[in-house]
Amino acid sequence: MEKKDGFVTARPQKVLSLHTTHSLKFLGLQQYLGFWSGPNYGKGVIIRVIDSGVLPNHPSFGDEGMPPPPAKWKGKCELNSTYACNNKLIGVRSFISDSDEIQVDEDGHGTHTASTAAENFVKRANVFGNVNGTAVGVAPLAHLAIYKVCSFDCSDSDILAGMDAAIEDGVDVLSISLGGFSNPFSGDSVIVGAFTAMQKGIFVSCSAGNSSPFNFSLSNEAPWLLTVGASTIDRSIRATALLGNAEEFDGESVFQLKDFPLTLLPLVYPQSNGTEDYAPFCATGSLNNTDVKGKVVLWDAGGPVTRVGKGQTIKDAGGAAMILMNQYYRAYTTFADVHVLPATDVSYADGLKIKAYINSTSRPMATILFRGTITGDNHAPMVSAFSSRGLNYASPRILKPDIIGPGVNILAAGIAALFKAAHPSWSPAAIKSAIMTTADQLNLDNKPTIDERLLPAESMLVLSLLGWTSQM
Repeated sequence: MEKKDGFVTARPQKVLSLHTTHSLKFLGLQQYLGFWSGPNYGKGVIIRVIDSGVLPNHPSFGDEGMPPPPAKWKGKCELNSTYACNNKLIGVRSFISDSDEIQVDEDGHGTHTASTAAENFVKRANVFGNVNGTAVGVAPLAHLAIYKVCSFDCSDSDILAGMDAAIEDGVDVLSISLGGFSNPFSGDSVIVGAFTAMQKGIFVSCSAGNSSPFNFSLSNEAPWLLTVGASTIDRSIRATALLGNAEEFDGESVFQLKDFPLTLLPLVYPQSNGTEDYAPFCATGSLNNTDVKGKVVLWDAGGPVTRVGKGQTIKDAGGAAMILMNQYYRAYTTFADVHVLPATDVSYADGLKIKAYINSTSRPMATILFRGTITGDNHAPMVSAFSSRGLNYASPRILKPDIIGPGVNILAAGIAALFKAAHPSWSPAAIKSAIMTTADQLNLDNKPTIDERLLPAESMLVLSLLGWTSQM
């Protein structure tokens, strides 16, 4: 290869991982006002999503009310005869080099990220009856081109092929929600490809990563990218643990059983002995011989079993319900999972209080109260526990992430597209500057944004900066 004309450099291929109704109101987007005034909605803008493909027949990608793609579009639609592109979904291709699979999204990640950016209006959207409303992406009249570069992981060469095609096809915005560990910029394919895209006037937005809450866990930290962390919004799908001492602890679950009995049931916590927590490390099917039939089980999140998998284990053993206690580092970031039995995911601090209650009585009792969709949490936006943090290992003097955006318990199948539609002549740097300088720094309670520990979100960054300075 070194002897071929045009050869510049080569590097070993890396394998990267994928990062993903009320959200837009939370962001301040309202019909007929601001960026959603008049006919904007991202009209005429082409967003390229490089991810795990798409489910073409998903209602998010219907083209009702969509104009044809602009003349600058040069891309392709390579769907098989089962599916077809339209005025919303204008381009679909696969760049997975070692597979003959079609472009359909097997993972769901690409469909989710694409619909978040530019989903068309979908009426009566909900998840098992929760968060009812009209689901819509940030730029509902923008066109989507979705290129598959990932199956369950993503190879450098496939990502670069997709990015090259995006540049050739005439897109305006490039959305990338994948990445790996930090690397020098010259050795990071996503960052090098994004630099070329930026030079061509294409705005590139990347996720910060899902590897936190630990220092130096960022992906995609180059200064020419908009690096976006994940936050909560002021909505929860509430499931409250009610204890025998009348204490209540709010958690979340998409599984909302409206007729679950209010009668208190025996509450148990499986342990290997009287002091050592057993639950986090157990394999599926093992409850350490604890009798859980007809009982509420307090269990720790984490270990080799998923949160939903833990519930399946309890259900198989005849358990009535589950209270899932967060891991220490997840703190107050709770998740609304599609559980298989009545359940609630509570914070680490509340889990400790429930354990203390169990140890304080000879007959611990509990039940779960399902309260549906609740809005108005003044702590929001709160940096999620999984959202990757600085410092910026590859470029220590550049603060990252640039912004945070809703990324926890989001109903979905690109703010930048709205800026591009309103200001077609703006450069990627101008759009990035506008986004960063107009972002809110306070939560809904008009106080500094907090992290998953309910501490000021910048405190870890400041401490990290001090630590970094001492090492310089």
